[in-house]
Amino acid sequence: MIPFRRLAAALLATSGLLAASAIDAARAETIRVAVGTQDTTINCATGGLLIRELKLLEKFLPRDGRYKDVTYDIQWRNFTSGAPLTNEMVAGKLDLGAMADFPGSLNGAAFAKAGRRSLFISVLSGSVRGSGNGVVVPTASPVQSFADLKGKTISVPFASTAHGLLLRAVKAQGWDPERDVTIITQAPEVAGSALKANKIEAHADFVPFAELFPWRGIARKIYDGSQADAPTFHGALADAAYAERYPEIVTAYLRAAIEADRLIAAEPETYSELIERVTGIEAEVAYLFHGPLGLQTRDLTWKPEYRQALKTSIETLKLLKKADGDIDVDRFVDDRFIRAASAQAGIDYAARLSDYAQSPLSAPDAAGRPIADVSRVAELWVKGEGKVRPYASPEAALAALADLEKAGGSARVVYAQDRNSGIKLFAAQAWYVRDRERRLSAFLLKGDAEDFARAHGGEVIDFAAARAGEARLSAR
Repeated sequence: MIPFRRLAAALLATSGLLAASAIDAARAETIRVAVGTQDTTINCATGGLLIRELKLLEKFLPRDGRYKDVTYDIQWRNFTSGAPLTNEMVAGKLDLGAMADFPGSLNGAAFAKAGRRSLFISVLSGSVRGSGNGVVVPTASPVQSFADLKGKTISVPFASTAHGLLLRAVKAQGWDPERDVTIITQAPEVAGSALKANKIEAHADFVPFAELFPWRGIARKIYDGSQADAPTFHGALADAAYAERYPEIVTAYLRAAIEADRLIAAEPETYSELIERVTGIEAEVAYLFHGPLGLQTRDLTWKPEYRQALKTSIETLKLLKKADGDIDVDRFVDDRFIRAASAQAGIDYAARLSDYAQSPLSAPDAAGRPIADVSRVAELWVKGEGKVRPYASPEAALAALADLEKAGGSARVVYAQDRNSGIKLFAAQAWYVRDRERRLSAFLLKGDAEDFARAHGGEVIDFAAARAGEARLSAR
């Protein structure tokens, strides 16, 4: 029989342990990490889709110090545009979100109207020249350039980055936006059907629709944002109160974005395929953006041009009466968290900040030739191959395509770089100049090709003629 004193002591000890456990349980905190994504806006991929699908946030969330016994409630919400994402953030249902510069400015304005603040914490992808937004026309349209759109009706998602681009393009032509063109609002999912049915004369849109519609054969791109030479970007935002309360979590989110960026840079084909599986947006389109020498540059640093893009978007939104009052960009942009995440990843943020290079293309090319001029690079994605083949010139890529098809193979897609702007193009929709030495140079616009031919000599041809010429040479 256990003596009474020993039994009492044991009971006290047990009750003490139970009480301690109850206190620890009470102390254990559940922290929500709610992230709004735009999966189909594929330039947000490193701030949303890839982090979610590869479970990178779980890998980097803090688990020591004040976070030692924390339970994380990770929530993901996907949106087709920035406006509803912002509504959820302002309503307190999301802590972080990814969107472009124009909707990001509206995010800041909406928070301010509610008496609160949001922070633009990082860039994810962008172009200091403006590439990524664009204008398309129906495939059979006679329009070859933006100048041909005077008197036409152009649709665009209102208050989007593409809307800002469209207004700048109209202004650059010296047109009156109220008299010389008719601008109507139209969401991309509606515009696609309208273009296919020839119900609209032109459509301006953001990533990836100015490339997606041409890829699907329902439109031609006749204007790229780089022609406006106005910076544009997509980035990540945070509720300021959440960021101040949990700065380590916001840093962890950006650390996950840095890892997603590293992975897609190393294997753009693999993760372009993942983007297609999740969104339905073809891998060929995703690679156009995220592959080497891509249409935009994945860039997590706050370059002066991107800060200026925010200022421009705020001014434009005020002009459109979509935002009231000013937003202090220097206060809205907060680079503390991306600097901290970069340091954790061993990245020299200052060096990245001064680096404007496109994602590099390794040399030599698939034929063993050195790549001396990236403005003449072309690429071939062969069906059944996991890696895209780079070539030093369009004629080399088309010769390889001819040999491939003679052997019974086929290509998923051929890419070329615009000789003037350096942007990546779907080669099948480009114009070419074949010079006296039979070298090919690719251009988005027929007018640019004609100007180049006049200045340097040569003939202007389309993709079919360029292919046929290289096929004849290959057959000799």
